[in-house]
Amino acid sequence: MSVEPALPSLTADCASCAGLCCVMLAFDKGDDFALDKRAHTPCPHLARDFSCNIHARLNSAGFPGCTRYDCLGAGQRVVQEVFKGKDWRSHPESLPAMADAFATLRRVHRDLELLTAARALSLSDDALAVLAALMAQANPAAGWTPDSLSQFAQTDHSQRVARFLRSLRDHV
Repeated sequence: MSVEPALPSLTADCASCAGLCCVMLAFDKGDDFALDKRAHTPCPHLARDFSCNIHARLNSAGFPGCTRYDCLGAGQRVVQEVFKGKDWRSHPESLPAMADAFATLRRVHRDLELLTAARALSLSDDALAVLAALMAQANPAAGWTPDSLSQFAQTDHSQRVARFLRSLRDHV
């Protein structure tokens, strides 16, 4: 009998990240953000140590969107696991690959969060088998690498998760 690998933390740990959400994501000036920012461009409030210069006053400074965003632990996992502690400032050539990995792993973590919630339902053995297979695909025992995440991004895993979750309507 094989042992299922432990699920990764689905809780953000910004101190173990490199400000990926503050660099990788784009945002438009409006109610949630006080300025426009292009993707793959550091937020002007991102400090050299990857902390936020206005974190204590994000809402009053016009950045409530930052307080609501949650990477579900994908940021620290990209930096610590996938890129072995490298950051985009020390290794700027890694920025495109880190961006792709962050986007993919954020979707993986969202899927894992939803599948974890589905495990609490009273499911048939067949549904439990599908659930276990989907979780195993999103949580490989060997962990993730830039290449494995890139290959995973080409699959229809998120669509299969969505179809599976829709099939559980009668259980909710």
